[in-house]
Amino acid sequence: MFWPWQNSRKPTCELDASLLTNIGCCRDTNEDAGQIIRPADSRVLAEKGMLMIVADGMGGCEGGEIASQLAIQIVGQSYYANDSEASAALVSAFTKANDAIHRLSLERPDLKGMGTTCTALALRDDLAWVAYVGDTRLYLIRNGGIYRMVEDHSAVMELVKQGVVSLHDARHHADRNVILRALGTHEQISVATWNAPLPVRIGDQFVLCSDGLYDLVEDEEIRDTACTRTPDVACSALIAMARERGGSDNITVGVVHVSPLQTTRPQVVRETRAVEVTR
Repeated sequence: MFWPWQNSRKPTCELDASLLTNIGCCRDTNEDAGQIIRPADSRVLAEKGMLMIVADGMGGCEGGEIASQLAIQIVGQSYYANDSEASAALVSAFTKANDAIHRLSLERPDLKGMGTTCTALALRDDLAWVAYVGDTRLYLIRNGGIYRMVEDHSAVMELVKQGVVSLHDARHHADRNVILRALGTHEQISVATWNAPLPVRIGDQFVLCSDGLYDLVEDEEIRDTACTRTPDVACSALIAMARERGGSDNITVGVVHVSPLQTTRPQVVRETRAVEVTR
């Protein structure tokens, strides 16, 4: 809890963020979901940061859509309701989302087996935290390089770790979309996090995306697009790129730019948007 007399941190930079989701070119429904949350309370924003979440659902009937929507709603609500430090609050939020999705899948036969990947980035002006399950990716772009900041929980990534398949060949491997870990598919879930928060630098960019993007767009293309455009334009351009290459899956992408603080604009997070773009 944040009391009125507590001193809050003073922001040192601005976070400009945007998120878009698109059904793609081949699917009848969008099982992806994404959300950006910026707390209205400046003290909460300064301490817990903004939150960007992307989930990629799976399951018959409406299962995938329901699972991904539940994930982003519960993770977002639970994270800010938890007074623990950011990493612990994220793990607790993911656990609650897993419980809710799994319980609903048992209550409704038509939703049996539903689940969702989920990656959440909590970002303050000085530090970043992440929690993830599945293969929704987070990239950091820094000093001209692009770095994968999470490890896919997939069958092909296990082969890469064993030295059986190279990272290059994994991109086109038959098992690249076989997920080994997801929210809601089992009663218990192991949530992955970083060992420590990441110090944020001015000039950093973060990209959070589902496999509908990175299966069709190379890491270097993601870097070049995110670096040279504003977040909203970058999101639109990346989705257009994936659609031009077939758009075989739903596509969701969020982009964050860390910029110097503008004294004429005191807010820490400029306007964000998270919208559904239809065909």
